[in-house]
Amino acid sequence: MSRKVIEHRLEDYRPPAFHIPQVKLTFELDPTRTLVRSELKIERQGAHQAGLHLNAENMYIETVRIDGEILPDSAWHHQEGLLIIEQVPDQFTLEVSNRIDPLHNTALEGLYQSNGTFCTQCEAEGFRRITPFLDRPDVMSLYTVRIIADKARYPVLLSNGNLIEQGEMDDGRHYALWQDPWRKPSYLFALVAGRLECLEDYFTTAEGRQVALRIFVEPHNLDKTAFAMEALKRSMRWDEERFGLCYDLDVFNIVAVDDFNMGAMENKSLNIFNAKYILAKPETATDTDYAGIDSVVAHEYFHNWTGNRVTCRDWFQLTLKEGLTVFRDQEYTADQLLPSVKRIEDVIHLRRYQFPEDAGPMAHPIQPQSYIKMDNFYTMTVYEKGAEVVRIYQTLLGRDGFRKGMDLYFQRHDGQAVTVEDFRNAMADANGVDLHQMHNWYVQPGTPHVQVKRHYDAQRQRLTLTLTQSLPKVGADFQPLVLPIRLGVLDSSGNPLPLHIAEGKDACLPGRDAHECVFNLTERTQTLVLAQIPPGSIPALLRDFSAPIVLEADCTDEEWAHLAAHDPDDFLRWEALQKLALQTLMDNEARLARGEALSWSPAFLSAYVARLQRALEDPAWHALALSLPDEVYLGEQYEIIPVARLHQVRKALRQALAERFEPLWARVYAELAQQMGPYAFNA
Repeated sequence: MSRKVIEHRLEDYRPPAFHIPQVKLTFELDPTRTLVRSELKIERQGAHQAGLHLNAENMYIETVRIDGEILPDSAWHHQEGLLIIEQVPDQFTLEVSNRIDPLHNTALEGLYQSNGTFCTQCEAEGFRRITPFLDRPDVMSLYTVRIIADKARYPVLLSNGNLIEQGEMDDGRHYALWQDPWRKPSYLFALVAGRLECLEDYFTTAEGRQVALRIFVEPHNLDKTAFAMEALKRSMRWDEERFGLCYDLDVFNIVAVDDFNMGAMENKSLNIFNAKYILAKPETATDTDYAGIDSVVAHEYFHNWTGNRVTCRDWFQLTLKEGLTVFRDQEYTADQLLPSVKRIEDVIHLRRYQFPEDAGPMAHPIQPQSYIKMDNFYTMTVYEKGAEVVRIYQTLLGRDGFRKGMDLYFQRHDGQAVTVEDFRNAMADANGVDLHQMHNWYVQPGTPHVQVKRHYDAQRQRLTLTLTQSLPKVGADFQPLVLPIRLGVLDSSGNPLPLHIAEGKDACLPGRDAHECVFNLTERTQTLVLAQIPPGSIPALLRDFSAPIVLEADCTDEEWAHLAAHDPDDFLRWEALQKLALQTLMDNEARLARGEALSWSPAFLSAYVARLQRALEDPAWHALALSLPDEVYLGEQYEIIPVARLHQVRKALRQALAERFEPLWARVYAELAQQMGPYAFNA
């Protein structure tokens, strides 16, 4: 009999009827008949007499006790994924013994066994497959976990927190007792048992705590863990320096196994990774591999505060932890390498994967209002667009203001399960500003469009910019968003002009210098008037991709080429060259459709070779600047994608660039080869 489909809605949220402040678990591990004994301290919340309903899926419940007394079968029911006890006191200890089958747990949720290793995955709703529990993130508990297993088959026994006791038993088994002193929701529970070896190191926090760092892997992978260990130490130091956040336990463990079903999971003090996000050697790993490891290790570590110490009240708040932590790992990576290169890579990723999601039939806001299965909302929108929304806070408040907001957020909510409104209120209150309009980002789907119209008054030397925002996915009834547009103006020689704002000053925030401002577009249409602008000047809009939008600017090829050559913002110089490439590719797709010969834009070719000539000045940035827009992004410009023609015309342009500038390519390659030393991930 199929289980009834239930739609969960944000508006239906109610606090839990019971809290579980303390949890004691004992596992006697067996591939097909693992015994789990739980001891839960339970307290009724509020003046009600409701029964206790615990999530309990895919298990066999053997016995149920309340305050030491075994309940008769008539006093409890296990049906439709719930353990139901209708009559319970206000405070009591519940003990449950149940059996689970990790080997045949093909859902890979809860506790499962793969390739001889026991492993868990509890986010979002996997803990209910381990033992009966209130499996929701606003139930936060202190955990003590005893693991018992055959010592020969499972010599390593790991769980959350600090190891407080271990020993051997008479029957060839051994045990480990773990205790986590920090309250956490059930989705952060973790257990690993198997034949693993570890790389060990130490880190001393800014508070003087010495932390043992261990990366556990299958024995044949131990020689590939050194880079991940260094990435972990870098991320720990960075979080202290950037956000004042120190690690809070005596040990931090990472487990990397080939068969882990997720990319990585931030379980408190016991992060579990798929091996591809930990293992690397210079002989076989690429730059992309190293960058991925550095970013994912940092991301999962950063969750210790943004996700674990402060967690989500309910799963509708997922972007609270994921959007914020993606933003934090982006900032970390930017500080390790070149900020502009990281920003461009993030924009490419956003446009390639998230923009199509926003434009398609599965579009949803970063805070969904309803779901049937929560696993379906671990999306590019919740993560990547969520990170862009967090970045808007930093753009509006500045780095120092954003840090003040983060400090207040942790001061108010450490140890709590909270909401996106709590985060917004902390940012607003710490800086004395009104941020209520940011709410519109959380509840509306789709990518905003901003149309820019220019008018130049030559006699008064005034440039008027009229910006109009829209949200095509919502339509005319959309609520205006907060869109900070970082901008400047270049004169005809390519020099940045000081900005003299004649109208619209109230909407302008300081830029990085006197030649720039951040125009905060908060209405459907707003106007900015700049004075003392000489003829031939060109506005430079959306520097640093300061808002996740589609910008509709009426620039000519010559103007884009001017920006590509002279704008001081690395992102906008890259963007200008991409716009030129995009336009000449689309023009030639149309020529191909008409049966005409291909003809490449002179402005594009000139701008392209100018960048190629300077490629050695900044190889990482130029590697991006000299890459053509990919076919996915090209296809996004069309309602009906001419797949074959786009492929053909892009291939033809690459061939033309290779042939036309072959001597220059050869010289750049030879000079780069001369500069090469032993491999180092330091581009």
